[in-house]
Amino acid sequence: MAKRREQALAYLRVSGKGQVEGDGFPRQREAIARYAKAARMCLVGEYLDGGVSGTTELDDRPGLAALLDRVNTDGIRAVLVERADRVARDLIVGEMILMRFREAGARVIDGAGNDLTADDDPSRCLIRQVLGAVSEYDKRSIVIKLRAARDRIREKEGRCEGTLPFGAKAGEGAIVEHIRQLRRKRPGREPMSYARIAEHLNAEGCPSRFGRPWVAGTVWGIIRASKTHNHPGTTAAHGLL
Repeated sequence: MAKRREQALAYLRVSGKGQVEGDGFPRQREAIARYAKAARMCLVGEYLDGGVSGTTELDDRPGLAALLDRVNTDGIRAVLVERADRVARDLIVGEMILMRFREAGARVIDGAGNDLTADDDPSRCLIRQVLGAVSEYDKRSIVIKLRAARDRIREKEGRCEGTLPFGAKAGEGAIVEHIRQLRRKRPGREPMSYARIAEHLNAEGCPSRFGRPWVAGTVWGIIRASKTHNHPGTTAAHGLL
């Protein structure tokens, strides 16, 4: 019996808007297809970011964010890029992005067959350790600062409230429930992905809090909040839009 081919997703990025119409995407597509064929992988999706700098973080890349959502939703464990600099040109940004895929259990592989998520590079391992330590320090520092600020406000005014979570303002509760219904699994169908839900909301003209387009990360935050607290408006959703 022939071995089943591993499924993979392709990620393509060009930094200049003029490159969108140039040979950047076709060249990357060809390199990725060539590697996939040699590695006996089956490409099942392609995600593009056009006019996006290599120093841009994941949350500001619609194509890469949607790809990560597909990885988390469909369980695909291989992502193909032409070269490492298609992921990022900034080493720190690149490591932060690769960390997200590593946490999702996915490999990011370039056209030469190098696993960019591998842990065998001492320099990258050191960077990940430093980033982890800095992140933990920042988190603890922020917690202490916020607690002190809340205590000062509470002592002065008798109450302290942060940003109202999405769902707490008039009209938002119905939107949260609509999002939950779109995500709900139905017989014979997989749950709608966060990216697809965002596309659906944008197509409907569904209003976000600040008038920006819906993105997968915000939808994920709202759904996670509703699952955690069993109420659509009990915690702030990512980004709020």
